Amino acid sequence: MQIRIAIVFLILFPFIHILKAQEMKGIKEFYQKNEYTLLSEYFSFLSLPNTFNDRTQLEDNATFILKMMQKAGIKSQLLYDKDKKCVPVVFGEINQPKATKTIIFYAHYDGQPVNPANWSTGLEPFKPQLLSDRLDKGGKFIDFPKPDVKFDPDWRIYGRSSADDKAGVFCIIKAYEAILNNGLNPNINIKFFFEGEEENGSVNLESVLEHNKDILKADLWVICDGPMPASGQKQITFGVRGDVNMHLTVFGPKRPLHSGNFGNWAPNPAHKLTRLLASMKDDHGKVLIDGYYDDVLALTEEEKLAIKNIEDPGPHLQAELGFAAAETEGMSFLESIISIPTLNINGFSAANTGRLASNVIPTTASAALDLRLVKGNTVEGQVNCVLNHIKKMGYHIVKEEPTDEERLKYPNIIFVATGKGYPAQRTPLTLPLAKKITEAVQQTSGRKVVIMPSAGGSLPLYLFEKVSGIYPITIPVVNYDNNQHAENENLLLGKLSDGILTMASVMMYKY
Repeated sequence: MQIRIAIVFLILFPFIHILKAQEMKGIKEFYQKNEYTLLSEYFSFLSLPNTFNDRTQLEDNATFILKMMQKAGIKSQLLYDKDKKCVPVVFGEINQPKATKTIIFYAHYDGQPVNPANWSTGLEPFKPQLLSDRLDKGGKFIDFPKPDVKFDPDWRIYGRSSADDKAGVFCIIKAYEAILNNGLNPNINIKFFFEGEEENGSVNLESVLEHNKDILKADLWVICDGPMPASGQKQITFGVRGDVNMHLTVFGPKRPLHSGNFGNWAPNPAHKLTRLLASMKDDHGKVLIDGYYDDVLALTEEEKLAIKNIEDPGPHLQAELGFAAAETEGMSFLESIISIPTLNINGFSAANTGRLASNVIPTTASAALDLRLVKGNTVEGQVNCVLNHIKKMGYHIVKEEPTDEERLKYPNIIFVATGKGYPAQRTPLTLPLAKKITEAVQQTSGRKVVIMPSAGGSLPLYLFEKVSGIYPITIPVVNYDNNQHAENENLLLGKLSDGILTMASVMMYKY
């Protein structure tokens, strides 16, 4: 009997894989047949402004997503926290009677602020346009093709959130629509969760998860966000760094002073702040602040092995970006973004420069610091390390504009404001369901899938584990050179169709 079963399995085994190949072929054909309609819809989506601090804009986006989901046959609704303070989460659900696993697919639809003046000539943040290549590589503007003209997968869509993260929202929804269009059924229960506050630090996410705990029960979160590696390989990421921002302002004289009449006498806040910032790191990127690395949790042996098996993109990126030496000495690119916390200066301002420069001693100098956290760090712990260092350097810290009495009493005064922040999160590489996800993604790729213990970027993924006890993993689908958060954000067109295929494969896999 066992021999007969084995023979039947061997006969059917090739057909099982042929069926999977046919399913994948059907997903590809759905995109190819409907490319004009799909891209027209995506351009309409990108045309909606989605700045994270404009609730009206975000509600318009939520309505658009809701309609897109309903069109795809997804039962959907808007979710809020208990007091309805949050920007709405767009939620959907597909239940399969025989499914034994439930996966929630997450992406966010809000975007970073824009300064149109910083975008290249001919580009507008919320007027998506096609280009033949990257602008800095000589890309030319292309009129949106007519329905009978084929799109080139090497073209680029330029526009805010084209990559981060409307691509994730679109790929997830259209993956299910492609499955439905082919008369297929997913092998899992699917839940859709599209957040509108990620770029604002997901300030209400915890309360949304708590308030909707019953309908958010699942076995795993799949996060569709962030860039693929520079190698172009598909990647599964098992964690993210935490993040917190600090804003510093050092005070000088109460009014701007002539630098000739008062130089060498009146304290210059720009000089003071640059000296303070320089004291925080050495020339090789090591943070010199006491205790900054003390609570770092070491990588597991599985995580170390995973990093060892990834081709280090550092040399390629270094050549492309044009700098001679990396900041962290003796560390690979991957080790430096995964294993240690960072302290970066995101911005610095004092008086004017360039054509607007004048001979003054400024009244203030300000800097924005970005602290990326790894597993083991706490937001409070890292911030306190920085605050203690500032005090050690002889500064009196204030929480508002200093009084005249404070100005006359303390020679070094600094204002410090700290964002909310959140810790890092890492999902075990040995998680059985995550291994199945890797197999699902692998079947859409001709190259080995990269297993990344953590991304360099940040998301508040710790909340999914904290509130619901459900681990998240991340499957990025967009090109590494997408300029996310900056001017000239773009998406390589072929990544959209491939992202739909990847998400569909995860939905169709037998777990």
